[in-house]
Amino acid sequence: MRRTIWAAILAVAAFAGAAQAQPLPSSRDSLQFSYAPLVKKASPAVVNIYTATTTARAPQRRLPFPFPGMPQDGGNRVQNSLGSGVLVKSDGLIVTNAHVVRGADEIRVVLSDRREFDAKLVTQDDRYDLAILRIDGAGEKFPFLELRDSDSIEVGDIVLAIGNPFGLSQTVTSGIVSAVARSTGGVNDSSFFVQTDAAINPGTSGGALVSLDGRLIGINTAIYSQTGGSVGIGFATPSNIVARIIEIGTSGGRLVRPWLGISMQSVTAELAAALNLPRPVGLVVKDVFKDGPGALAGFKRNDVIVGLRDQAIDDEAAMRFRLATLNVGETVPVKVLRAGKQVTLQLPLAAPPEDPPREKSALDGRHPLSGATVVNLSPAVAEEMGLIEWKPGVAVIEVRPGSYAARFLRTNDMVIAINGQELKSVADLKKRIAAGISSMSIAREGMVSTIQFR
Repeated sequence: MRRTIWAAILAVAAFAGAAQAQPLPSSRDSLQFSYAPLVKKASPAVVNIYTATTTARAPQRRLPFPFPGMPQDGGNRVQNSLGSGVLVKSDGLIVTNAHVVRGADEIRVVLSDRREFDAKLVTQDDRYDLAILRIDGAGEKFPFLELRDSDSIEVGDIVLAIGNPFGLSQTVTSGIVSAVARSTGGVNDSSFFVQTDAAINPGTSGGALVSLDGRLIGINTAIYSQTGGSVGIGFATPSNIVARIIEIGTSGGRLVRPWLGISMQSVTAELAAALNLPRPVGLVVKDVFKDGPGALAGFKRNDVIVGLRDQAIDDEAAMRFRLATLNVGETVPVKVLRAGKQVTLQLPLAAPPEDPPREKSALDGRHPLSGATVVNLSPAVAEEMGLIEWKPGVAVIEVRPGSYAARFLRTNDMVIAINGQELKSVADLKKRIAAGISSMSIAREGMVSTIQFR
C-alpha cells in the first residue's frame, strides 16, 4: 500500500515537472490559432453603411389652442438605418444587402479607418437581396476582398463574420460552416445559403463571411432567432451568387435564370417508392414542353434530376441556385436517373420566352378581383416571380391597397380557376368575370385554396 502511494506521488511530481518545462510563448508569432493576421488582412475591406430616408409624416389633427413645439402639419420625417458592406474591387465597388439600402435617399459609407464617402447605388436585385454601391476615391485604390468559389466550402470549415453590429464599430466573430446548400424560404429568391454559427447580429447585414485564406465566401444576410439576437444560426448569400450579381449588375443587366423547358417537382418519400429510388432525392420531371431546351436535351417524363454539372440537386432551391449561377447560351451536363440507371444529358440553356404575351390588365368594377393587376403567365414571367416551373395561367403582379381584391389576393398569386373552371389566360379571366364569379381558386407558395362568394 505504501509503495503504491509513493508511486502516485512520484508520478504527480513528474507531471508537474513536465508542465513547468513547457516554455511560455515568447512572442505573438509563437501563439497558435490566432486569427489576428487574417483579421488585419480582411477587416479594412468591410465598411459601415448609413442610410437616410425621408418619409411624409401623417398630418396632425389641428388643435384650437396649439401647444408650443407641437407640429400642426404633416412635414417630413427622416428615418436612419445602418448596415455593413464589403469592398470587392479596388475602385470602390461595394456589395451589401438590398434591404440595407432599399428606398434610401442618402447612402454614406464609413471605412475601417473612419474616412467617410457618399455612395451611389449601382444596381439592386431585391430577388437575391443584394445591392452594389460605388464610392469615389479620386483614383485611390481601396482594400478589397477577393471572392472564393462558395462550392469549395465544406461543413466544419472555420470562418469569420465581420460587420458592424448594433451601430458599434467593426466587430469580428468566429465560427464554423454549419451547413452548405441550406434551403430557407422567405429570405431571398434563391433560398440557398451558407449557414454558420459565427455570431451575426442586427447591423451586420451586408457584412463579410470570410474563409481562413482571407477570401469572401458569402454576404451575411439573415439569422434565425426568436429574440432578435444571434443564437448561432446565421445565413450568408453564397459568393457564387454575389459574383453573378457583380458581373451582370455592373454592365447594366439583370440576372436571368435560364429556362429548362420542363416542369418538375421535388421527390417525396412516396414518389421515391413509386419510382423505385433508394431514397427521396432530386427533382422528378412531370412534363417536357415541346421544342424547349429540355426536349432538345432528350428529357422524358419521370426522369429524376440528381445533378447539374458536378453539383448535387436535392430540391427546388438547389436547382434555382445552380441555374442562377449559369449563363444563357451554355450547354451543361445534367445527371438523370432513368429506369434505375444514371444517364447524362447535355442541356442547352435558353432565356425564358415571353410566350404568350403578358396582356397586362388592371381589373376594376364590382367583382372580387377589382384592384388587381394580372398578366398571362409565361416562362419569362415565371422567372421574374421566382417560380421554377411554368404552365399556362394568370399571375397577379400587383394588388392595390384597400381594394376589394386586397382581401383575398397578394402579389405573385396565381388565379388558377373561376367557378371551378381552369383558367388559361387573362382573356379567359375577363370572360369569367363578365359572367359572374361564385368561386375562385388561388395558388400561393405551393398551396391551393378556393374561396366561395355569395
